[in-house]
Amino acid sequence: MRLLLFTGKGGVGKSTVAAGTAALAASRGLRTLVISTDTAHSLGDAFGAVVQGEPQEVAPSLFVQQVDAQRQFERSWTEIQGYLRDVLDVVGVDPVAAEELTVLPGAEEVLALLELRVQALSGRWDVVVVDCAPTAETLRLLALPEALNWYMRRLFPAERRVMRALRPVLSKAAGVPMPQDAVFDAVERLHGELAEVQQLLSGPDASVRIVLTPERMVLAEARRSWTSLSLYGYTVDGVVANRLFPLEGADEWRRGWAVAQSEVMAEVRDSFGQLSLWTSPYREREPLGLDELRDVAERLYGDDDPFARSTLAPAFSVTTVEGGAVLTLALPQADRAEVDLARSADDLVVSHGSYRRVLTLPAVLARMTVRGAQVVDGTLRVTFGEEAP
Repeated sequence: MRLLLFTGKGGVGKSTVAAGTAALAASRGLRTLVISTDTAHSLGDAFGAVVQGEPQEVAPSLFVQQVDAQRQFERSWTEIQGYLRDVLDVVGVDPVAAEELTVLPGAEEVLALLELRVQALSGRWDVVVVDCAPTAETLRLLALPEALNWYMRRLFPAERRVMRALRPVLSKAAGVPMPQDAVFDAVERLHGELAEVQQLLSGPDASVRIVLTPERMVLAEARRSWTSLSLYGYTVDGVVANRLFPLEGADEWRRGWAVAQSEVMAEVRDSFGQLSLWTSPYREREPLGLDELRDVAERLYGDDDPFARSTLAPAFSVTTVEGGAVLTLALPQADRAEVDLARSADDLVVSHGSYRRVLTLPAVLARMTVRGAQVVDGTLRVTFGEEAP
């Protein structure tokens, strides 16, 4: 199964590109699902169809799904929400307000990821296309599984043991109910499902494509996105430059735009040189419906196979060398001054700007010490050595 994620700054046309890519896959006989993690669902509008919570066939081999957040919420969050409501009820919070306060922040995007996991593991699809939320929301979302994993490994086991032993005493002393095993089980289940999502999205069958328009502010965000996605171990295999003005036959106003865009496109090529770069013109009207969306993708990809698996090196790897090992993490476009590194027990904390990744070191590295680190040509290399006897 091929898994393709499309993200980009809001308004660049990522939903159109995602929908077109899905339509193209289906036209080639690939059983295709296109799903959105964006709370502002627009896939149904793009295809001119009423989309429900289950995959709905809108054309031969092409299915569209708009996640039913309420159903997923009840499946994944009911026990946890029930406990939180009990706590708020004891302290006198109005039931209606308590219902609102116990909704997981960003719940709809998270639940969309859980539904993506269900569909990806179902074996029903040859291609799954994901129309992601705008860049910042996508980065926060994709960082969530690993962040939760750290808390689960460090805090959760001890917390559960303490609660089981002291629940009667704590409930009486605090005056509020302490969580039962069902609550802990629900948290563990949620953690396990999100961990599977991360494995899927960072695996060899998945890749991210960044959609941009040739404007300098959009390009700057796209560069940062590439670095941050790589930081979390996700493979970016291509960039789509959308809504380009043609220079030929343009009037003075459009010619000005075309010249300005050509200058930015030169920077795009310099910035993403090793990635596939696809371009799409500014159309006379908004592409809607199956035929127009498929035409967008056919013109966009040309003779390329957009469903071929990426041949790029993994963003994260460990290589053993004489006397130690080298950890390599792709950080394209990163300046060495923006990268911070810290070691805490068997964790390596890598920070770039406002984003941070906590890497749990493999066993081969956990017993070694850090000998040095450098950022060269968009790659962080951390050298480990055996401790002296």
